[in-house]
This record gives sequence, structure tokens and C-alpha cells, in this order.
Amino acid sequence: MAIIENIQTPEDVRKLTEDEKKILGEEIRNSIIETVSQTGGHLASNLGVVELTIALHSIFNTPEDKIIWDVGHQTYVHKMITGRYNKMETLRKLNGIAGFPKTTESQYDTFNTGHSSTSISAALGMARARDLKKENYYVVAVIGDGALTGGMALEALNDAGSSHTNLIVILNDNEMSIGKNVGGISHFLTRVRTRKLYNKSNRYIKRTVSKIPKIGNGIIRFVRRVKYSIKQLIIPNMLFEDFGFKYLGPVDGHNIEDIEEILKKAKDLEGPILIHVLTKKGKGYEPAELNPDKYHSTSAFEIETGKSKKPKKDDYSKIFGKKMIELAKKDEKIVAITAAMADGTGLGEFAKEFPKRIFDVGIAEQHSLTMAAGMAISGLKPVVSIYSSFYQRGYDQVIHDICMQNLPVVMCVDRAGIVGNDGETHQGMFDMAFFNVVPNITIMAPKDFKELEDMLEFAIYLNKPVVIRYPRGGESNNVSFTIHKKVELGNAEIIQSVISTENQKSVCIIGIGKMVTRAMEVAKILNDNNIDTQVINARFLKPLDENTIKEAIENTDYCITIEDGCEFGGLGTVVKDIIINNSLETNVETFGYPDEYIKHGSVEELEKLYGMNTESIAKNILEKIRKEEICK
Repeated sequence: MAIIENIQTPEDVRKLTEDEKKILGEEIRNSIIETVSQTGGHLASNLGVVELTIALHSIFNTPEDKIIWDVGHQTYVHKMITGRYNKMETLRKLNGIAGFPKTTESQYDTFNTGHSSTSISAALGMARARDLKKENYYVVAVIGDGALTGGMALEALNDAGSSHTNLIVILNDNEMSIGKNVGGISHFLTRVRTRKLYNKSNRYIKRTVSKIPKIGNGIIRFVRRVKYSIKQLIIPNMLFEDFGFKYLGPVDGHNIEDIEEILKKAKDLEGPILIHVLTKKGKGYEPAELNPDKYHSTSAFEIETGKSKKPKKDDYSKIFGKKMIELAKKDEKIVAITAAMADGTGLGEFAKEFPKRIFDVGIAEQHSLTMAAGMAISGLKPVVSIYSSFYQRGYDQVIHDICMQNLPVVMCVDRAGIVGNDGETHQGMFDMAFFNVVPNITIMAPKDFKELEDMLEFAIYLNKPVVIRYPRGGESNNVSFTIHKKVELGNAEIIQSVISTENQKSVCIIGIGKMVTRAMEVAKILNDNNIDTQVINARFLKPLDENTIKEAIENTDYCITIEDGCEFGGLGTVVKDIIINNSLETNVETFGYPDEYIKHGSVEELEKLYGMNTESIAKNILEKIRKEEICK
């Protein structure tokens, strides 16, 4: 029987010999490859922390001791040895285990994470709470080197370093976040990695020279006098020690015994400790080792070849990237900005075509947006592409630095709406609502690829702050739009007019973004049930085309809005405002996601669960119309 099958708690891991732990590591690594090849998920990061995770649970008495995983996408190993090995086949599936830590899932998941650079802040808070309550346990934050580019991590290091609080920070240094790390922190860590070489060389020279008769020890004493001068030639001034941390490492993150030894040493020290662990992302699976960015988050794949089981096709991110190249060839003032996600946002080819006109700032959304403001005020045309859930991290910069100055920054919101299996921390639910309250901003959402291209070109030359939101994935196969009205500020598009005057009931369906397709699908079902329909592509959430929508509402019996976002603050809310402000008499029904965090599952499963799929929306409308007729 495999060792992993007998692991129910970390206590079982602590009973293993070092050789057994090595075997366990290989079993876990093979199991992760097998699982992710079927379910999809974060592969490379988890393969890189197998030995580190085993060592952490071997040395620390979890769950009494607390481990906080930054971002949390690297916790598959942690989940497997904390009682969830037999549930791994449900990973990221509806009602299965989450791809990130969840306190409601296990007592070993001590803090919910999903966004970068939060672990040190959370760990310091827990450590200070421990001290105030006079409790006794260790608090460990595990953070990747990419996450150190996030300002919040540096803020936490600054506070923790001067706190004298007992806290251990594990720096998992694999030279990667989602893409290759950039910036000063990355360059600093590259230099720090030479410390391992320095220490090895230092020990070797000392052993060799001491054996020289008579003069050997004298040479060593002389060397000691100039040690720090020599050291400065090889090792830079240690940033972490300057922050106030005791620095240990670097240590080989794939050698369990070495990691355990340094963890034991850290437990005996007082104050904030930083342990520098060197790991290889994708360790043990050659395709992931060679292409860690590709296998950061992957769909199901063939283990033998590493090829995706899903056929490649265009998606909104790729279309955005292609259009950016086309526009940039015509206008040298256009620049692109990304926060460690050039490939994920479709800007990979742009980077090859215009390497001096793309700026990857690392995991630093706040900085990226204010930098874009600086570029805009200086005459450039910056386009910032960030995932919807990560725009939340730069909200003040949108308000204060871009919109308050009315600067022409185009903010592309990728992964807007339901994204699926990554779950509540990554669903793009709130962007329409939180952008909608900001003055000076224009908000658009395309119904298909062609409209995205048109909107991007329109936005770049509007000379105002603009948001363009679009979903993960591609176009719907059910509806094809052959006509595309020219994009004009604040103008909606009538996709389908009322098709008959013979039926007794008529419905106006207003959709935005990907939900325009849903509106067309619902309209067909209603038409088949002898209900007239008018379909409007809102295009703009702000400014909304009040005249077109008001006229449509006045000429139909029911008004329906459909949006891929939270129910409050978006399309449904602004349409209701039109109805109230104009004293319109109509029956209105809004379809959006409820006031809660949306869990993980496939997009199709979640849409059905929340009544947002075509059949559920149509059924809901038909039932309300028929109920009203019965009441009459």
C-alpha cells in the first residue's frame, strides 16, 4: 500500500522516517500530476512545494501552529496530508474541495487566501493576537518571491520587522509568479541566491587552508579581518535583515532534511525570522519544469505529452491582444501595462512585437494604474489589462489618480463575471457595481469579439477614462451576430425589434456583454411561446442609453435585464432608476448574481445553480407572465 493512503493527519507524517518522507513526496507529486491532468488546476506551483510542505507539517504542530499560504494555489500538497487525499478527485468541482485554502473546509486551513501578497499581514495579525491572549504557538507565512512585488507584502515586512514579534516567514523562491518575475525585488533575490555559493566556498576554503602547517591558522585570522569586505563583493546588503528579520538560507527546497534542519533552528530563535527556500516550479514533471508559466494554471491535459485535452480556439484575451498589436502599429503613443500577466491577458505577442512599449510591473495593480495615469498625463495612450477580481486591489488609484483627473486611461477588465473553478476569490462579480459609482468613467462591455475590437479602438481615442469588461473564454456557439452598429458614446444597439403585434404580451430584454447572447436565446424561447420580444444590447453601462431603453419599456409589458455580475449596482439597478425617475409603468425583473460570494464549479454549473442559464431565465419569465394572467 502506498504511504500516502495511510496519511490522515500531519501526525502520521511526523511518524515517518526521512526515507519514507522522500517516498511520500514522490507519491504526492505523481498524484498531483494525475489529479490535475483530469480536473485542471494549478500544477507547477504545487509540484514545486512538495518537500517544503512535508517538512513544514513535520516540524510544526499543525493545526495548533498556524501556516498561512500566500495566494493559496499551492496548497494541494497541504490538503493531501491534512485528510483530503481521498477527495482530490473533486478538486475545484461544484461541491468538491476548493483549489485554495478555505477555513470552512478544514481546521488546517487557517486563513482564506486567493489574492497575492496577503500572508505576512495575516500572519502578523495572528501572532499579535496570540501574544495579547498569552497563547503559545508558532505562526508561519509561506510567500512566493513573485508576491513580494506586491506593495502589501513590503508593508507587512516593514511592520513585522520592527515589531519584535515571534513570526516565521518562508520565502518560497522559484523565480516565478504566474509569469517570469520582474523588477528590483527579483534582481535582488537573484543576487541573494549567490549566498549559498559563498557559504559553500567559505567552508571549503577554511577547511583547506587550516591544514597548511604553521601558517594556516594565521591566514584564516587575516581572512576574518577582511571577511566583510570580501563578502560585500559577493553578497549585497541584506534587505530582510535591514527590515529587522533574522535571515536564514538559502536552503534547497527539495531536500526535506535540509529544510527540517533550518525550520528547527528558526523555532529556537526570537523575533521575526525569514527563511529563504529555493524551489523549482513544476519539479518532477518535465513539461511543467520547461514551461512553468504554461502550467501555472492549466486545463485537463495528457500526462504523456502535456498537451491540453481542450482544443485551442480564440478567446477574448487573444482577440484583445491581436487588436492591440494592430492599433499600436498605427499609433506609437499606445502602450500596454500588465501586472504579472502578460500571457494571461493576451499581451504575450504584443510584448514580442513592441518590447519597449509594454510594462509588466509585477503583482502591483495599484502601481500599474497610477503609472498609467502618469503616462496619460504625459501624452501617451496607456491600456491596462487586469483581471476583474484584481482590479479590486487598485480601486483607490482608479478613483483618485485616473478618474478624478479625467485622464485617458483604458482599463481592460479581463475575466469579468463568472470564471468558474477558481471560485469566490476569482469570480469577477463586482466590477460593474464598483466602477459604476465613479465619476468621469465610461463603462462598456462587448457582446462578441468584433464588438470588443470596435470598443477598444473607440476607447483609446475617446480621451477619457474607460472601462471595457469581457469574460473568460470565447464566444457562444449558439448565437452569431452578423450586424455591428458603429460604437458611439452612450448608444445602445437594438438587436431584435418586436416581431409581431398579434400576441397579447411583449417583453423587452436588455443584456450587456456576454449576456446579450443569453438575451437572444431567452427571446427565442419566449417567441416560441407566443410572446413578443425586443432585445437590446446596452453596450454602455455608463453612460446608459436612457432614451432607447425608456422607449422600449414604454412599448412593452415587461422589462428584463440580464448581466454577468452582482445583481445590485449594475445594469438592473440603473434600468430600475430609469423606470422610477420617469414614472414608467412596467413589470421589471432583473437577472444577476445574489448578494453573496459565488463558490467554485464550472461556469455552466454555476449559471444553472443561480438561475442564470437560458432555460432558467426563460422559465422564470414565463411563470411570472402566466401567474399574472391567472391573477387577472
